[in-house]
Amino acid sequence: MNESLEYLYDPIQMDLLYLHRVTTYNMGTFYHRHNGYELYIFLRGNVNFYIENRCYHLERGDLIVLSPEEMHRSFALDKNEYERITINLQKTFLNRLSTSSTNLSACFDHRPKGKGNIIHLNEEELERFLNLTTQVEQMLLTSDYGADIMRNMLIAQLLLMTNLAFKHTNFVPTDIMPELVRNTMDYIETNLTESLTLQHLSEKLFTNSSYISRQFKKHTGLTIRNYILNRRIELAQICLSEGMSITEACYHSGFGDYANFIRSFTKMVGTSPGKFVRKHRTEKC
Repeated sequence: MNESLEYLYDPIQMDLLYLHRVTTYNMGTFYHRHNGYELYIFLRGNVNFYIENRCYHLERGDLIVLSPEEMHRSFALDKNEYERITINLQKTFLNRLSTSSTNLSACFDHRPKGKGNIIHLNEEELERFLNLTTQVEQMLLTSDYGADIMRNMLIAQLLLMTNLAFKHTNFVPTDIMPELVRNTMDYIETNLTESLTLQHLSEKLFTNSSYISRQFKKHTGLTIRNYILNRRIELAQICLSEGMSITEACYHSGFGDYANFIRSFTKMVGTSPGKFVRKHRTEKC
């Protein structure tokens, strides 16, 4: 499969996208992110889950929360059945379900990026969680009177349960990301606006460039070049959101070519920088 920036950004068009999947193959190889929150519960399989510069081998009952800014990927290590439930939620939808006293997006937002994403539910907790997801599935399959309200109530219960579980957990997951890949990601993050060639990384990390490249692709599904491009586009989005002009955002995020910036931004974000700015201004009003 050819690598394409289109794989890095997977937009969710609806308020709520609920998927209960069982597969015997990898749905996606690359790091990606969404324009909404994601709630993920792992049920069975032999799977590694990557979040930013961390990696976890999943166990039944692992519950993961992901914000729109967090790059992630799952990777099945064999052809055994891989079962999971994912619930994608738009920010505006969570805002409507929340109250002034209970912020249901707290478990997604109130933590450092790429950290504190995962907890483990015991079988009793998992059964309570799955009881709610089963009811959500039933409500999504019917158009009966009140089904939409019941669905929203159930999603609110799931989110409340999730927030309480994260608030009271003492679970510490084991990060199995190879040190070289983590160090490469960290160096890129720290020097994102500088010139970042493979040779430069090799010199800074004291490691053969071909080996760095192979290990990085193996564990992220991306070439180093496309990973850097993705990070720069994320930085550009922040710059535009903070009021910079498109030209300023282009060069401030490490791009030396304006046309390449416009083209890459549009592919990855799904809209041009100009439309992104107008949409952001409208949402703030």
